[in-house]
Amino acid sequence: MRQLPEADRDAIRIAQDPQFTRWLDQITATGGCAHPVQLSGSTTTLDSSTGEIIQHYDTRNEPGERLLIRCRNRRSTVCAPCSRLHAGDTYHLVRAGLLGGKNIPATVRDRPRLFITLTAPSFGPVHRDGDRCRPRRDRGRCKHGRTLGCGAIHDTNDPLVGQPLCTDCYDYPAHVLWHAHAGKLWDRFVIGVRRQLATSAGLVQSHFAQHARLSFARVAEYQKRAAVHVHAVVRLDGPNGPDDEPPPWGTTDRLTDAVRGPARRVRVRTAHSPAIGELDLRWGVQLDARPLRTDGVGRDDDAVAAYVAKYVTKGASETGAGTDRAVTNRDDIESAPVSEHVRTLMRACWRLGGLPEYEPLHLRAWAHTLGYRGHILTKSRAYSTTYAALRAERAHHMGHTASTETVTERQWRYVGSGHSPGAALIAAGIAEDLELNQKITAELRAGRGVSG
Repeated sequence: MRQLPEADRDAIRIAQDPQFTRWLDQITATGGCAHPVQLSGSTTTLDSSTGEIIQHYDTRNEPGERLLIRCRNRRSTVCAPCSRLHAGDTYHLVRAGLLGGKNIPATVRDRPRLFITLTAPSFGPVHRDGDRCRPRRDRGRCKHGRTLGCGAIHDTNDPLVGQPLCTDCYDYPAHVLWHAHAGKLWDRFVIGVRRQLATSAGLVQSHFAQHARLSFARVAEYQKRAAVHVHAVVRLDGPNGPDDEPPPWGTTDRLTDAVRGPARRVRVRTAHSPAIGELDLRWGVQLDARPLRTDGVGRDDDAVAAYVAKYVTKGASETGAGTDRAVTNRDDIESAPVSEHVRTLMRACWRLGGLPEYEPLHLRAWAHTLGYRGHILTKSRAYSTTYAALRAERAHHMGHTASTETVTERQWRYVGSGHSPGAALIAAGIAEDLELNQKITAELRAGRGVSG
């Protein structure tokens, strides 16, 4: 008789446990999270005036004496249920800065607003999709004897797309160092835009904040060549942010002009290295600055918010850049399921990360993201709401927040994470059911009915 797989045997064992119903409630409460955090402890809610215990919760009464909570990982390849929740929060965060809501006034939709794209510079010729890759026959050969032309028409999914024509010519150190300094490049770009706006309006640059405020939300996206480019929503407000109208000189055309100059001019110089020298880093020559419509319909705004929300949940395996988890040694790099181009970038991070002049960049800690540091999505303080506020609003809606007239004492400790094979099987089924229910609800609300 054929034996059942381990996951099935484990699932049957869990289902036969006397506390299975309560365990199922916990899994459902996490949305079927694939890697829940396991906590042990207690929460006691007291009346602030009398000290009377209103509610007490202790994990000693739970299955396994632990409570499961969401891992909140944004990557769909790591935890699809939590990534969907994160995508929804991102959508509302970006959309609120475009159309209002979440304590942001609706008047922001009439402000000067741009959707801009800043790209990385070239680090060497790579294969391209679409039309003929590099058809000119007169490109000749590089100093390593490899041809610099390619007459093929690559499909978008062709693994050659984004790969260097010559790996020996490709500037891998510059690529990872550009990633490591991309955040500083963005900061200098924003400062440059403010200065350009002030100059064009006839203001002293240091007085710009007294007249207007520049707000933004930006997302980093890896291209096929594994280089980051930046998409950003940029909005011009009055000095007090979204509650303030911009000055009369604050127009969309002026904002567009103010973006283009700094994108071409800003520079960041790397620390001097005996092995590499000192690099002068800048944005790529490709720049897109598209005004967002103010027709009151919000179609452009919804599309932008949906695009950003979809991208921030992508895992590294979906973008073709790096891995979802940090690497701790060279063996991790050699065994990573990535292209040879990406592997070489990870090796460059590891090698440069061992040099004292680059120690502040922590390149080895960020080798899995090819040197790019920080969050995929960042925003200025006044752009819109925050993830914390959205989570608090959701908790309040679900009745998980205490009254202001109570005091809550908490004692918690981390005891583990993840699922056993059988629990993972059951959690995946719950996640699929919840996702299907959400889709059906969305279709019904949209008035499209439910397809059979």
